[in-house]
Amino acid sequence: MARVTGIGGIFFRARDPAALNDWYRTHLGLTQPDHAVWMQDAGPTVYSAFAADSDYFPADKQWMLNLRVDDLPGMIAQLQATGIAVETRPDWDGDGSYGWFARIHDPEGTPIELWQPPAT
Repeated sequence: MARVTGIGGIFFRARDPAALNDWYRTHLGLTQPDHAVWMQDAGPTVYSAFAADSDYFPADKQWMLNLRVDDLPGMIAQLQATGIAVETRPDWDGDGSYGWFARIHDPEGTPIELWQPPAT
């Protein structure tokens, strides 16, 4: 059976695409998010639908971006140093068996979950 082998792209509308692409480039290190190829590091990708009434991310948003990071404490410090609010919750991390999580929002309000998977 043929199957999907990975995410080929993430496409979404923005009020100011150039400014939003620049924000992702500046704060998250996505070096070429403006219709160019971003070569990812190998690692897990989770695909999951949530219940319509889930409170895991804001009800007025249909999707949330989850990005793998290699150093979550370092990423949090880097973002906070530029004035970006970072949310963490003890219940997101539990015992670390799923890794560690933090949440930010891009300038257009899209929730972005930052995820440092557990060491293999």
